[in-house]
Amino acid sequence: MKKTLIVCGAAALLALAASCNQNQTTAPDTAAATDSTAVAGSIVFFNMDQVMEGYDMANDLNSVFETKTSGIQAEIDRRGKKLEKDATDFQNKVDKGLLTTSVAQAQYQKLQQQQQEYQEYVVRKQQEMAEEQQVMMNQIANAISEYIQEYNAEHQYALILTTAGAILSTPVVAGDPKLDITEDLLAGLNAAYIKTKEASKK
Repeated sequence: MKKTLIVCGAAALLALAASCNQNQTTAPDTAAATDSTAVAGSIVFFNMDQVMEGYDMANDLNSVFETKTSGIQAEIDRRGKKLEKDATDFQNKVDKGLLTTSVAQAQYQKLQQQQQEYQEYVVRKQQEMAEEQQVMMNQIANAISEYIQEYNAEHQYALILTTAGAILSTPVVAGDPKLDITEDLLAGLNAAYIKTKEASKK
């Protein structure tokens, strides 16, 4: 589930990755060992799937999101099972003639209300989690975009493209491995994230 959640934000990052500011002159604080041999002015690329899978910030945020989602799903299941049990108990009493007509009608109306409240609860929680997931993806996209701006201030590439797993969904179908900056970019992203986490603990 983690990989699916993270990779779903790749499309939103395509434009961010490509819009690198070449006029910046300030080098980033976090330097990483460069595997790529691309020179300034080159058109380079990175693998989005690989970055998403290896980016510590993305993994940390998604772990928190999955934990919360699991808790909400467990509560949805618990409420659903209780409602189902209440409905079964009610039907058994009706079948055995243990309820008067007026009491049966009152309990039936109560069950209908509970069913409606349950459905509203499920929809509300699904909307909340969808919103949280979108916020999470926006945070990841923003962090990557900001780092790429800093990264390119130092390297001065003409254009940074991104590639993903599906050929039809990526602007880069094939490229010279020497122009692949994925490892360098990922190392820098994780180094920057570590510094951010350490700073937040102070």
